[in-house]
Amino acid sequence: MKQFWNIVLGSFVGVWIALMLFSLLSFFMSFTFMGAMSLLGKSSTASITENTVLKLDLGCTVDELPQEEDWISLLSDESNTTLGLNEILHSIEVAKNDDRIVGIYLECNGMAAGTSSLYEIRNALSEFKNESGKFIYAYGDNIAQSDYYLASVADSIFINTIGTIDLRGMAVDIPFYKNLLDKLGIEMQIVRVGTFKSAVEPYILTEISEANRLQYKTFIDNIWGKIVSAISESRQIPETRLNEMTDSIVFLQETDYLVDNHLADCACYKNEFDNRLKMLVNGDTSTDINFVSPTDLVNEGVQNNGSDKIAVVYAVGEIYDAPTYNGINSAELSETIIDLADNEDVKGVVLRVNSPGGSAYGSEQIWNALQKVKEAGKPFAVSMSDMAASGGYYISCGGDRIFAEPLTLTGSIGVFGMIPCIKELLEDKVGVTHSTVATNANSAFPMISEKMTPAQAASMQRMVNSTYELFVKRCAEGRNIPADSIKAIAEGRVWDGISAMQIGLIDEFGNLEDAIEWVATTAGISDYGIIIAPEEEDFFTKYFSQHISQSVEEKLRQEMGPMYEYHDEVKRILSRNHILSLSPEVVTLN
Repeated sequence: MKQFWNIVLGSFVGVWIALMLFSLLSFFMSFTFMGAMSLLGKSSTASITENTVLKLDLGCTVDELPQEEDWISLLSDESNTTLGLNEILHSIEVAKNDDRIVGIYLECNGMAAGTSSLYEIRNALSEFKNESGKFIYAYGDNIAQSDYYLASVADSIFINTIGTIDLRGMAVDIPFYKNLLDKLGIEMQIVRVGTFKSAVEPYILTEISEANRLQYKTFIDNIWGKIVSAISESRQIPETRLNEMTDSIVFLQETDYLVDNHLADCACYKNEFDNRLKMLVNGDTSTDINFVSPTDLVNEGVQNNGSDKIAVVYAVGEIYDAPTYNGINSAELSETIIDLADNEDVKGVVLRVNSPGGSAYGSEQIWNALQKVKEAGKPFAVSMSDMAASGGYYISCGGDRIFAEPLTLTGSIGVFGMIPCIKELLEDKVGVTHSTVATNANSAFPMISEKMTPAQAASMQRMVNSTYELFVKRCAEGRNIPADSIKAIAEGRVWDGISAMQIGLIDEFGNLEDAIEWVATTAGISDYGIIIAPEEEDFFTKYFSQHISQSVEEKLRQEMGPMYEYHDEVKRILSRNHILSLSPEVVTLN
């Protein structure tokens, strides 16, 4: 199946080899300097003094866990613009409780984060403001919608004199590849269960189906309603008025409009804002403010005492049943979970899920491993992040207690199979013909160079149906709900957290800390430490699996131009198992 793509991408083999050699050379040259650089140590971080301000630079990408600085970024002079959600939440908690920290400054530079992550950060800021009595100030030149959602909780929002605020609501723009695939001579052969199982639609349709439109419209309306409600309460603007302004294309309005309508409190230049903040903190404009970042506070107030442990297992990305550079390797994760089940020091497990699903086989392996935790008599809770849908819900449904946020996307209980057929591309476009010699009728199945026969398609459908029934069974047993009731809310439909609570897919609104606390209480322990799993890869593994791969991908992107996106999509298709439990793309507020 992959031989053809080796031919198609053959022109890039030289690029791959040259780039890998260059990367290896760069690595060993860099290694020469490591000893000397290690003498310098890490760059110093700010310390907490009196009248310190926590500065949250929103110009970052939010991941589940922080990305530690490594030699790669240091040597290549690449700044780390990724923060862990737990890192941000911890820093806000430290700022709330440390009397030396007098407030928080939100620098609105465009945060890239999922809607549920934003919801958690905003809740933490709201608690900080209400419980500590300390100030929150926000400033931005051009405030993105995700930033404004966070900034709306601030005491005051400052906008540049010629700045903008972007409020536009939420929309889903789905690319459809069918016409492109038709032109290329590629047919996507699909078998599925679930009217709403829409992850396959871009390959077989030219526009969104009515079922998928209903699905998306329902959950983005619910998510947007929650966001508008929060902004309305904080800014004291009626929800109807907020939606009217959103419809007016706010980012094209002048700053007088923004201030007059209470979207912002003051229009000023950055240096004028800096002086206001200095006066608030130090009482004069001549003394600089001591800022600390979330990274500076990562070790503040951390207690990891006691021999008893609670393991937090992160399941982030698409689920694969083979090694992957960017996603969940089901075999490795399953082994990690079973080891934790056997570890006598581990008294309970929290599965932190941020996944759209993936391989149905891989999902079942992870589900089985998590059952070992329950069989060992250890409480097992699930904490859902931005998305825990399809295979992401499969691995979650067996939890003793499932926590999610109102803006979490979950459900999508459905299965599909997808096998591309490139017969027309091979014969008519490229001029490649082939012959097959086999002992039996289906010895070469599946083949991307031939269409499925009716018998093969029927067999695929039986497999998909069987996998779906197993998925439903797992959900029914895990949630203690009749299978017929699960099927009534399944059909591959994605649900927002608010709806998921109403139909019984989750147990409680709450974040990771809530899930950890529930496990500790259920296990009857109070003095415990936290184990994070899986462990972070060592430097050498990270270098060869990420840095070289990323360098090659970037070179391919430059060489292939617009066609790279097609190459990337094809590569994803070919790397997946044929039977998938996968949801549509994540919806964001950005």
